[in-house]
Amino acid sequence: MGEDNENNHKRKNKNRNKATKNNELNKVERPEGSTPCTDEQLSKKRKRKEIAIFGNYRNYYGYRVGHDLEDPRLKAMKREWFEGKNCLDIGCNSGLITIAIAKSFGCRSILGVDIDGARIEDAHWTLKKVIRTSTHKATAKIPGAADESVNDLNLDVSKDHLSVEKDLLKIVSFQKGNFVQNWRPPADKSYHAILCLSVSKWIHLNWGDDGLITLFSKVWMLLQPGGIFILEPQPWSSYHSNRLVSDTANSNYKNIQIGPEDFQDVLLNKIGFRRVENISSSLSGSKTGFQRPILAFWK
Repeated sequence: MGEDNENNHKRKNKNRNKATKNNELNKVERPEGSTPCTDEQLSKKRKRKEIAIFGNYRNYYGYRVGHDLEDPRLKAMKREWFEGKNCLDIGCNSGLITIAIAKSFGCRSILGVDIDGARIEDAHWTLKKVIRTSTHKATAKIPGAADESVNDLNLDVSKDHLSVEKDLLKIVSFQKGNFVQNWRPPADKSYHAILCLSVSKWIHLNWGDDGLITLFSKVWMLLQPGGIFILEPQPWSSYHSNRLVSDTANSNYKNIQIGPEDFQDVLLNKIGFRRVENISSSLSGSKTGFQRPILAFWK
């Protein structure tokens, strides 16, 4: 009798342990009160995990200025620096500011260069979208315009606008390339204006002080006399925040001797630029975390 009670007790414990294990498995497979992730939630999770070792974020301009908003950095720039001139944008990402400069200031040409081929594909798509959207707006007639002469005038304006937008395909171009290591301009071209906006940190973290000096020296060589170099350096705190994106970045971070506060001195006294101006001193409208100085250097 005692043996039967002991066996029954063991079977009960075994069944209880089995039930407990099954309950734990069920909890892992479907937590109580949980619902499957939506596509939007999955997308947000992927974005949080995005690591861009060269700063080549997929939605950089969404972080920077928000969607459908004009980049406030354009307000710091002058038409005379770009109009009728050949320009270069280093680290163009998806090309939004490259295209905006062409549209706003009337460049003769502007080339956007980025190390990431996927961002260059985005830039080509962005350019086509801008032209397509502008063309659609230009061909729409003035609402409620019944006067034939008004509609004719609108048609003439639309034709002029269409011509300008189509010219963007001739003015704006994009090219994949590592500016520091091996990129060369087409046909040994030189430039009147070169932009490097929020890119210097990524070059610095990936190629150290030598890479930074190569960037500055190469810009100097590519600029025509009297040309302008527009630089938006990131602060040292931003270096610290991104030092762990790769082993290379972390190693370079520990060995960097030239801090962002030294860039002006290097560009003026070692590279050879003749003067500098902080063109963002009165700039407003940037999102939190992006209030950075924009410096203009003249060759």
